Amino acid sequence: MSAEKTTLAFDWSCRILADNGCGFPAPGLHSFLFKPMFTVGGYEFNKPMLLALISTVLVVGFFWAAFSKPKLVPGKLQMIGEAGYDFVRRGIVYETLGKRDGEKYVPLMVSLFFFIWIINIWSVVPLMQFPVSSIIAFPAALALIVYVLWMSLTFRKHGFVGGLKNVSGYDKSLGAVLPLVVVIEFFSNVLVRPFTHMVRLFANMFAGHLLLVMFTVSSWYLLNSWMIPAAGVSFVMTMVMIVFELFVQLVQAYVFVLLACTYIQGALAKHH
Repeated sequence: MSAEKTTLAFDWSCRILADNGCGFPAPGLHSFLFKPMFTVGGYEFNKPMLLALISTVLVVGFFWAAFSKPKLVPGKLQMIGEAGYDFVRRGIVYETLGKRDGEKYVPLMVSLFFFIWIINIWSVVPLMQFPVSSIIAFPAALALIVYVLWMSLTFRKHGFVGGLKNVSGYDKSLGAVLPLVVVIEFFSNVLVRPFTHMVRLFANMFAGHLLLVMFTVSSWYLLNSWMIPAAGVSFVMTMVMIVFELFVQLVQAYVFVLLACTYIQGALAKHH
């Protein structure tokens, strides 16, 4: 948890049985609010926005450095870049879309995967310690990119009428239940699917950050109250949560890209 937030959120002198009347400074929504750090061209930038910009530079810079001058016998940086690129290409895109249909979408999916992974991993980086994707606007923007691509491919591939059938699950063989199925499928695909795509990433990182802040603050609070054993337990839980979050951060990037490929696969599939 950053000093920027903690100094605004609670009093560092709080401790058990303190005379100043303050209790445990529990984390809450205030842990996700940041004051502007600087202004450029009339636009204010806060910490999450700055981390998102740094993440973009890191992704572009890394792959540029790795592949701007590729060698037949790759160096260490190129090897790492190729391993990461191949993981997304073969492990996600090819497995979902196949090699023929999926190759053109590999650059986008690689970019999404590593960008999401980095904005997630800031949560455990000292001094930064905040996952950008726990601010819902960022997952919403990424989900919107996938949604627009998915819808445009659907109607381009099948035409207007065919596209409507594709997103509504229209099938004459369903008989009397066809109207009900069409309404449910249309609502699910057009409204629920992009919402859950966004919320899945946001909710996991939001909850994970709250837990990390909770155990971090608890460790300080108990130590400040001279409850050394309890503070030690809380600190161990903080370390456990950091390891767990490292796993979750990678999984959420993987799931987001996997779902994006699944939506594209549905858009390209023939309607029966």
